[in-house]
Amino acid sequence: MQQVHIDRTTANPAYRRLVAQRRRFSFTLTALMIVTYYGFILFVALTPHLLARPLYAGATTSVGIVAGVGIIVIAVAMTGCYVLRANRRFDPSMNALLADFRQGD
Repeated sequence: MQQVHIDRTTANPAYRRLVAQRRRFSFTLTALMIVTYYGFILFVALTPHLLARPLYAGATTSVGIVAGVGIIVIAVAMTGCYVLRANRRFDPSMNALLADFRQGD
């Protein structure tokens, strides 16, 4: 009996749309994070002298430290972006699908 419910749910066009939207959004964020990390690695490999440069005369903080912190901030921001999208769009859509599923029983 359980397989019948699973098949009915996966055949639902609204469910398929939700899965496609969530997958597309996740892949987009993943691609952006990969570009960010590999961009930083390329920056380190190709221009290490720029990363070692202090922010201003007499500063102990270098451009590299700021770039590293920037990557962490970008990762946290992307996580927040995903959580907001999940809470505002994906979860309500899934709850509506579950409500339809329960009414169909």
